[in-house]
Amino acid sequence: MNLAHAAFEPSGSGPYPAIVAFHGWGSNALDLLAMAPYVAHGRLLALCPQGPLVVNRETIGGFAWFPLTSQLELRLADVESSLKQAEQFLDEALTRYPIDPNRLAVLGFSQGGVIAYGLALRRPERYAALVALSSWLPEQMLAWAENKEALSKLSVLVQHGSEDNLVPVERAREAVARLRTLGVQLVYREHGGGHEMSSRALQELSDYLYRTLVSPIITP
Repeated sequence: MNLAHAAFEPSGSGPYPAIVAFHGWGSNALDLLAMAPYVAHGRLLALCPQGPLVVNRETIGGFAWFPLTSQLELRLADVESSLKQAEQFLDEALTRYPIDPNRLAVLGFSQGGVIAYGLALRRPERYAALVALSSWLPEQMLAWAENKEALSKLSVLVQHGSEDNLVPVERAREAVARLRTLGVQLVYREHGGGHEMSSRALQELSDYLYRTLVSPIITP
């Protein structure tokens, strides 16, 4: 496949509900994989691709999706370049892994959340859910939100720490306001931590993914 990645496959036989998770700046494919056995009772196939940019050659595992300043400034062209690679990765993943295409979610932490936003805005019909953790939504990306009907069916969870000193919580609130103009099915949660996943946020995420991706396919 075009991107290095880590994978978690649940027990049983597929096709499985699945989540594709994009890490933040300076991390790697293994970062978000650690939560896969715990969220949604371990029922999700999880794929964690690795960003194509090396940002710290002195340590192992420093990767990113696009260049970024400390003020969270970015070039849309850089985001689009990584989005093309992410879309190719998803195309290949759907043929390689036993994924239920009707139960697919995209998730991103921090910078990875920008990638998740971009994927879902460009092709909302492809996803049952979008999750943005400690992230932000650049206003110029709203121009990609053309499929209003599919967006109205998209379930979205946004989580953010109220004490986040890397991506201020105001950026999440801005994202929520922008998402509401698109008519998505939105759940917004703030927790008291910083630029991290608290135990409470992880439990909320787990419950959300189970309710959104797993419960609809369970029959009495």
